[in-house]
Amino acid sequence: MADRKFVYFFGKEETEGKNSMKDLLGGKGANLAEMANLGIPVPPGFTITTEVCVLYLENGSYPDGILDQIDAAIEKLEKVNGKKFGDLKDPLLLSVRSGARVSMPGMMDTVLNLGLNDVSVAGLAKKTGNERFAYDSYRRFLMMFGDVVLDIKHEYFESAIEAKKNELGVKQDTQLNAGALKQLADTFKEIIKKKTGSEFPQDPRKQLQMSIEAVFNSWNNQRAIRYRKLNNIPMDWGTAVNVQTMVYGNMGETSGTGVAFTRDPATGKKEFFGEYLMNAQGEDVVAGIRTPLTITTLAQKMPGAYAQLVDICQKLEKHFRDMQDIEFTIQEGKLYMLQTRNGKRTAAAALNIAVDMVSEGLIDKKTALMRVRPEQIDQLLHPMIDSSSKYEVIAIGLPASPGAAVGKVVFTAEHAEEMAALNKKVILVRTETSPEDIGGMDAAQGILTVRGGMTSHAAVVARGMGKPCVAGCGAISIDIHEKVFTVNDLRIKEGDYISIDGAAGSVILGKVSLVTPGVSEELKILLSWADEVRKMSVRTNADTPHDAAVARSFGAEGIGLCRTEHMFFGDDRIPVVREMILAEDEYARKEALSKLLPMQREDFIGIFRAMQGYPVTIRLLDPPLHEFLPKHEELAEKFRLLEAERLASNADELTVLKAIMERVESLTEINPMLGHRGCRLGITYPEIYDMQVQAIVEAACQLKTEGMDVVPEIMIPLICHVNELKAVKKHVINVIESVLAEKKVKMDYLIGTMIELPRAALTADQIAREAEFFSFGTNDLTQTTFGFSRDDAGKFLPCYVADSILGNDPFAVLDQEGVGELVRIGIEKGRSTRPDLKIGICGEHGGEPSSVKFGYRAGLDYVSCSPFRVPIARLAAAQAVLEDEGRSLQ
Repeated sequence: MADRKFVYFFGKEETEGKNSMKDLLGGKGANLAEMANLGIPVPPGFTITTEVCVLYLENGSYPDGILDQIDAAIEKLEKVNGKKFGDLKDPLLLSVRSGARVSMPGMMDTVLNLGLNDVSVAGLAKKTGNERFAYDSYRRFLMMFGDVVLDIKHEYFESAIEAKKNELGVKQDTQLNAGALKQLADTFKEIIKKKTGSEFPQDPRKQLQMSIEAVFNSWNNQRAIRYRKLNNIPMDWGTAVNVQTMVYGNMGETSGTGVAFTRDPATGKKEFFGEYLMNAQGEDVVAGIRTPLTITTLAQKMPGAYAQLVDICQKLEKHFRDMQDIEFTIQEGKLYMLQTRNGKRTAAAALNIAVDMVSEGLIDKKTALMRVRPEQIDQLLHPMIDSSSKYEVIAIGLPASPGAAVGKVVFTAEHAEEMAALNKKVILVRTETSPEDIGGMDAAQGILTVRGGMTSHAAVVARGMGKPCVAGCGAISIDIHEKVFTVNDLRIKEGDYISIDGAAGSVILGKVSLVTPGVSEELKILLSWADEVRKMSVRTNADTPHDAAVARSFGAEGIGLCRTEHMFFGDDRIPVVREMILAEDEYARKEALSKLLPMQREDFIGIFRAMQGYPVTIRLLDPPLHEFLPKHEELAEKFRLLEAERLASNADELTVLKAIMERVESLTEINPMLGHRGCRLGITYPEIYDMQVQAIVEAACQLKTEGMDVVPEIMIPLICHVNELKAVKKHVINVIESVLAEKKVKMDYLIGTMIELPRAALTADQIAREAEFFSFGTNDLTQTTFGFSRDDAGKFLPCYVADSILGNDPFAVLDQEGVGELVRIGIEKGRSTRPDLKIGICGEHGGEPSSVKFGYRAGLDYVSCSPFRVPIARLAAAQAVLEDEGRSLQ
C-alpha cells in the first residue's frame, strides 16, 4: 500500500490530476486540477484522495506512506511559493477544504490560515507591513480550528467578538483594529484551553494533521449524513481533502472575496450573478456576517479584476459545458480562482439552462435530458411556497403528494364540501382518509393525515388529483368532538388557517404565500426530446374523465389503471352501493346493481372519450365491501343519540341503523387487505363483476358506433392462483360476448390480471396462459412481500430509514432487490409461456424515477402513474435509455 499514490499536486508548474478523476480527487480537487491545466490562476496545492478518507474512517488511522507523500507535496508547495511551512518570519499558510465526488455545499468542514502560531503571526505582520491583516488572519484561524477541529461551539467565539465590538462601540468586524484583534486571538486561545483542557497547538505540522483528520471525520457529521440521504449519495464514497496555498481577501480595500454563477441559479437567465465583499475572507460571504455587494458593482471598484473574472467564468462554462458556481479571491488587486463546480440551481433554472444550452450549441439534446432530475419536474407543476416567505413549521409528516396549499382546517369531508361550496379554501385534516372521503378530498386544497404511508388512500388519491398531501403526521392529535388538533402545546381549531408543503412533508402555522408555475414552453421542448429517446410507454392512473384529460395534457399514452371503486362514492351512488351490499339475496343484489349499471357505463364512456382511442386498462372492483359502509363507531354513536331521544319517529331509522351495523360487523375482517377483496369478490358475487363488464363493453360499443376504435383491457385483481383467473375470466368472456352479440358489434378486447402477490409472480408462467397482459400492482406487492401494512407502516418506517435499516421507504421507492426480483421473475416466467405478453407497472412506483428506470431494465412495456407524475415518468424513461447506452460504451 505504501506504493499507492494518495496525493496529487496541482499548480501552474505541475498538475497531476484532471477533471475526469472526480471519483478519486473529489469534485473540488478534480476541478482545481482542470483549472490549473487550463492556465487559470489557481493557488497551488495538493489533493489527498477519497481512498484515504475511506481507509482512515474504516481503520481509524492513515494508510502506510501517506504522511511521506504529504511531506513531499509540502516541499513542492514551499518551492513554488518561495516560502517555508512553519517559518516564523514569512510563513507559508494553507487552507484545508473538503471535496466529495459530488457537490455537498456547506455540509463538511474547512480550515483557513493554517500554519500561524504566536510567533509566526508577528513575522507575517512585519513581512506584510499590515499588522491588522496578520492578527485578523490569526483570530480567524483560531476560531475555525477551535470549531472544526476541536469541536468547540462557534457561539463561544462569536460571543467574544460581539463583546469586543460592544466594548469599542463598533458594529462591523472590519472596524476592529490590530490591537483588538490581537486581544481576540488571546481570548480565543483561552476559550480553547478552557473547553479542551489543552493549549492551542503551536506546531504547524500538528495543526495540518489534525485538520486533515477533522475534514475526514466531517464526512460523518449529522448534516452531511442527512444531506447524503436526501440526495441519494452513497455513504461509502468518502471525501477528498484539498490543501492549498492561502491567498488573502482581507488585506485591505484592494482585496476581497466572492461567489459567483455564470447564470442566474434561480431563473437560469444568462447573466453573470453573484456577491462579494471587500477586505474579507470566504466565510464572511456565506456566513451572512456582513451584507455582500452584487457582483456587477465590482466593475466600478476594480474594473481590471472584474473583466478578468468575467472572461475566466465564460471560459469555464464553455469548457465544462454547464453553469458554473465559482469562488474567487482578489489579493491586492490580483485575481485567484479557488473553486469551480457545476452550480446548484432551482428546477426552473435547470430546465431553462438545459434548453438554452442546446440552442447555444454548448450541449446536445441527450445531454440536456440528463441535466434535469425527473423529480424536479414536480416543482414545475405544483404550487410552491414562495421562497421569500418566512413561516413556522409545527410538524413534519411524510411528503405524500407534492405542492403547497393554504386553507382553513376542517375535520370532515362533508364540511370540506360545504366550505368549498361557499368558495372557502380548506385543508382536510383526518386521522386517515377512506374512499368515502373522496368528495371532501376533491373539495379541499390539500390533505393532512395522522396515519398512513406513501401509498395510503390519502396519498394515492391526492397524487391522482394533483393535490398536496402530508400523510402519517404522528406528531398531531385530533379531537374530533372538540374540533381541534394539537401539536406540542399548540391547539389548532377548526377554521384556523394552516399551510402544508407536500413536497417537504411540512405542516405550517397560518398562511404562507404561494407561487403557481405553469407548463412552460421549455418543459414542453425537453419532454418532446424525451419522447424521441424513450422506449417505454407512459400511461396514467385515472378514474375520472377529468383526471384522464389532465393526464393526456401531460402526455399520457393511455390509462394503465382505472380503479372502478372510486366511481362508487358520488352522492347519487353510495346509497345504491350500500343497498347492494346490504341485500339479503342475489336477486336483491342484482336489483341494486341494475341501478349502478347506467352510472358505470357513463363513467367509462367519459374516460374512453378523454383517452381518444389510447388503451384503457380497467380494474374490476378490488377493495373489501366494508369500505363502502360507514364506520361502525360512527353508526354506534348515531344509534346511541337516536335511542336517547326516545322519539317514536326514530323507530324505523333505528331498525335500518341496526341492520347496517350488523352488516358492518359481519364484513369486518382482522386483516381486510388480505381478506375478501379483489377476484375473491368476483368469485363469491359474480354479479358484481358481470355488471361492471357489461358497462365497460356497452360503453366501448357506443363509441365504436361513433367512429372511435376502443380496445378495452379488463384487469382482474389480486390473483394468487391460475384457477381464480380461469373462473373469473369465464364469466367475463360470457358477458362480453353476450353484449357484443346483442349490439351486433365486433370488437377486440384483452383480459389480464394484476400481479400483486408473491405467489402470482412465482407462478406467472401458469397465469400467463390465461392472461393477455400483466400489470404489476407494486403497492400491494410491496405490502405482501415485506409483510408491512401500507397504512400502518408509517409508524415505524421513518425510523427504519433514519437508522439505515432500509435505504428508502419501499412504498415510495421500489425495493429492487426483493420486490424487484419478484417483478423480474414474473416478467421472465410470464413471457416464457406468452412471448407477446404486454407488461406494465401501475403502482405508485410508476412515477418514481429510479423505479421507472428499473422497469425499463427489467423489460416493461409501460409504466403507469398519477397524472401529475406523467412528465416525470417520461423524462425518467428517456434517462433510463441514455444511462443504458452509457453503460454499454464503458
